[in-house]
Amino acid sequence: MGKELVPFWEETYRDNSVSTFAITPNPTVKEFEHFLNLHSQILEVGCGEGQNILYLAEQGYCNLDAFDLSQNGIAKLKQRAQSIKNQINAFVDDLTTYQFKKKYDMIMCFGTLHFVSKKDWKNFICRAKENTNVGGIHIMQIFTDVVPASADIAPFSIGLAKDEEIKDLYSDWEIVQFKSYVFEDEHPNVPKHLHASNKIVARRIK
Repeated sequence: MGKELVPFWEETYRDNSVSTFAITPNPTVKEFEHFLNLHSQILEVGCGEGQNILYLAEQGYCNLDAFDLSQNGIAKLKQRAQSIKNQINAFVDDLTTYQFKKKYDMIMCFGTLHFVSKKDWKNFICRAKENTNVGGIHIMQIFTDVVPASADIAPFSIGLAKDEEIKDLYSDWEIVQFKSYVFEDEHPNVPKHLHASNKIVARRIK
């Protein structure tokens, strides 16, 4: 039997001396924070080490849920959250089988959807839309096939989107922002590389 492939982030999630992806939150979270209030119901999907949800907790948001498939990522998030007054409900779960238990005012997901099949991420977005309050927003980022998946994620990127494909799922919502871009990236022990990405901010209007 061949050796099971393990993504690079599992190793760095176990290392408290490094940040796998970023120390600061994704700028889009700050840019569209004005849609929220401190009691908004917020969910982050594929939260990893939690830089986005930790930022919101530090700002005083108090209804924060976050999950990731990685036990190491969730353990690191919980450790980092110990000094923050507002608690984060962080847990291990799989977006392909996740069962919504309430409705949210914001659901965000950065750089995760392409790691499941296209059918699965489309189904998840449809379920997430159904469980979003009117006026609530989604911030979704997904890698596309405009450039090939980099070597570090290629074995796991089974659901790369076509450019602008994600927009079709939000045709009945207000698209507040949409970006298609290629960016250079690097991680601990991983050389610089390129990713093609779509990022959409959409608001439920009815």
